[in-house]
Amino acid sequence: MVRIEGQTPDELLGWPADELDDLVFAGRPIVVRVGTAEVLVECRRRGGDHLVVDLAHIDGGGEGALPALAQFVAKFAQSRGFRQIEWLVRATNCARPNEKLRRVLVRRGFHIEQHPEFGQCYFKATVVGSGHAV
Repeated sequence: MVRIEGQTPDELLGWPADELDDLVFAGRPIVVRVGTAEVLVECRRRGGDHLVVDLAHIDGGGEGALPALAQFVAKFAQSRGFRQIEWLVRATNCARPNEKLRRVLVRRGFHIEQHPEFGQCYFKATVVGSGHAV
């Protein structure tokens, strides 16, 4: 099982709600270790019931880091009453983009979109509780 900061997604969800919310909604990008990957991620609320997950950089991984992160985010979003998760993946626009990541994103239903704040990035919206994870 791929761990996030050394814990399973369910172990993280067992944290006290205020501590977990402080981590998830840090108000700035944070580096999170997911398996062997280091992910620069920022989460924020939009419109009250949308959770925006911005993956700005992913270094390493390949053993299922993205699905593990998606599993955690989906369960977190459901537990907090979010209706939709908006995934922005800008990690493909770095100096050394990971071509495998691009293929994985396309296979998982992401598409390239022009974001008003970040420019071109991979985007996918998922309905919370639909069973459709990243």
